[in-house]
Amino acid sequence: MGSRQEKDETGVKQHPLIEESINTYLGNTILLFLSALSIVVLVAAGITAFDTVVRDFPKLWQNTDEYSALQRIVENILLVAITAELGLLLLFHRTSAAVEVVIFIIARKMVNPTISALDLLLGAAALAGLIIVRFYYLPGETK
Repeated sequence: MGSRQEKDETGVKQHPLIEESINTYLGNTILLFLSALSIVVLVAAGITAFDTVVRDFPKLWQNTDEYSALQRIVENILLVAITAELGLLLLFHRTSAAVEVVIFIIARKMVNPTISALDLLLGAAALAGLIIVRFYYLPGETK
């Protein structure tokens, strides 16, 4: 097996050829796996969105409890948003996508009517903090 231990023009030793090839193939395999996982997550989000439109939206026009139907629709929409952002996180590994996933998770938790006042206050503070972090401290975002 070949080994490239000679120094380049900057005086830094190069990695062995086996190590470079393992890194390349293993890295590509992991990226393919994460891409496939992202596709599965996005397909599940699409199925959930379709199910929400077909089953839950007609309940808004029935004479039953429209408030609980609207609450379920909002929870499902936020769940679809969480899965879509998770799919983006798996594909692109961006910090802003991770922050957005957490924002949607907190927002979905705050929609629940059984949440206590303290949980609501802490959730609002957490959302405000994450939005500030997202807009002012993450690189590559517009200010």
